[in-house]
Amino acid sequence: MATKAKLLNRKVGADTRLVEQVLRKDFPDAAVDAYRYNSVSIRVRILDTAFEGKNRVQRESLVLPVIRRLPQEIQDDITILLLLTPTEHRNKESMLDLEFEHPTRSRL
Repeated sequence: MATKAKLLNRKVGADTRLVEQVLRKDFPDAAVDAYRYNSVSIRVRILDTAFEGKNRVQRESLVLPVIRRLPQEIQDDITILLLLTPTEHRNKESMLDLEFEHPTRSRL
C-alpha cells in the first residue's frame, strides 16, 4: 500500500474514496489504493493473495463485477486497474506498479 507521504502527492477525493470503499467490501484482505491521476483518469491497484495462480483475465473476472457497481462516470474514468499479488508487488514485476508508486506528471 502506498505511504501517506506518497498519497499526499495524489489527488484523493470522494470518487476515489468510493472506489476504495466498494472494492474493500469484496476484497477485505486486500490492499486497495485509488487516486485521480488527472481530471479524466483514476488509477486503481489491488494487492491480494486471491490473485495467486490466476492470469490477468481470471483476475479481472473477479474484480470487474465489483467495478460495475460504481457509478458509470467513475467507471469511465478508471484507466488503470492493476491487479497484483503481494509477491508481485514486492518483486516489482510490473512497470505499472512502479508508475503507481511514483506517478509521472499528468499533462492535463
